[in-house]
Amino acid sequence: MSPTRITILGSTGSIGVSTLDVVSRQPDRFHVYALTAHRNVERLKAQCLEARPRVAVVAEKAAAHALQRELEAAGCPTEVRAGPQALAEVAEAPEVDAVMAAIVGAAGLLPTLAAAEAGKRVLLANKEALVMSGALLIDAVRRSGACLLPIDSEHNAIFQCLPTGYVCADEVAPHGVERIWLTASGGPFRDRPLDTFGDISPEEACAHPNWDMGRKISVDSATMMNKGLEVIEACWLFAVKPSAIQVVLHPQSIVHSMVAYNDGSVLAQMGNPDMRTPIAHALAWPDRVASGVAPLDLLGVGPLEFREPEAQRFPALGLAYRAMEQGGTATAVLNAANEVAVEAFLSGGLAFSDIAVVIERTLDALPTQAADSLERVLAADAEARAHAGSEIGRLQRRAVS
Repeated sequence: MSPTRITILGSTGSIGVSTLDVVSRQPDRFHVYALTAHRNVERLKAQCLEARPRVAVVAEKAAAHALQRELEAAGCPTEVRAGPQALAEVAEAPEVDAVMAAIVGAAGLLPTLAAAEAGKRVLLANKEALVMSGALLIDAVRRSGACLLPIDSEHNAIFQCLPTGYVCADEVAPHGVERIWLTASGGPFRDRPLDTFGDISPEEACAHPNWDMGRKISVDSATMMNKGLEVIEACWLFAVKPSAIQVVLHPQSIVHSMVAYNDGSVLAQMGNPDMRTPIAHALAWPDRVASGVAPLDLLGVGPLEFREPEAQRFPALGLAYRAMEQGGTATAVLNAANEVAVEAFLSGGLAFSDIAVVIERTLDALPTQAADSLERVLAADAEARAHAGSEIGRLQRRAVS
């Protein structure tokens, strides 16, 4: 059997690093065709020297030229390219079998769509591709016959618990599915006094108790916007309405999600909190391969608890449900406003408690339109970013006065 040839979009992030770890454990089964990074060129260089892909992609031409010289000097045959078009090219290249879509945020939308349109096995770790333009991505999968497999631990758990064990974009949720339970750790502030939320620092927000993630995703976990985006993603992946999805706090992060059936059965997928498990599952599906994750010690994990998230503590979660119910471009507006607000918080320009304020005001201000073209989705994204920036400016001026 020929090895599966893989492009890893966002190889220097936590998902990309974990993917390369899994791939390295199965050298006869997987081969890296391309690696991409935004600005972390040093890590990308080390990855190229280790995995020796055919192509590497970075954001800027100057960085690409410098990396090309360094790789050639080291005897590495990798060709270095730059820019958004190069990302799309390595996602849709005929030599590629599977694409790990792990670029964080809206930047991952175009190459993910390119992979879907080219009929690839799309390993979806970039939830924004579905949040911004779910209908467009699902339509592309249907037309091309691509295979869409979720990498988020929760969504991967769900499809492992479904009767078919497979996300098929042209099918509704299997008969008998009554409810999907999305588990959430609750992040670092699940028990913090609400009256101290205005004092939360970026360092505190990025200190996730269970998972090793990037700064943006860590903040999203702290606000639970990450879980809200996952609700939207689950609606598209499994063809269910938001009302059929229940978020539940599970601080131990051992049960990754559950599916409830109308006969009273509830199926759960469990494991240690390590992203290599869903990555290995999707890479090898329908087979199973070793991921490097330690076996779950059921006798050692202790009690498992579940509780309902507080709306006052996590307003971003309710905003995500609202945007999905509105439909159209509302989810793109939600995502864009959140990205701008989180960036402002991380740079010290916005209080943690005001992230949801910016998102809500942006949703209130911008009309919802049909998300029936990529141009309209990108226009809504741009308008939302501009409006969110204006809202942040107003909050800053009010804080000064």
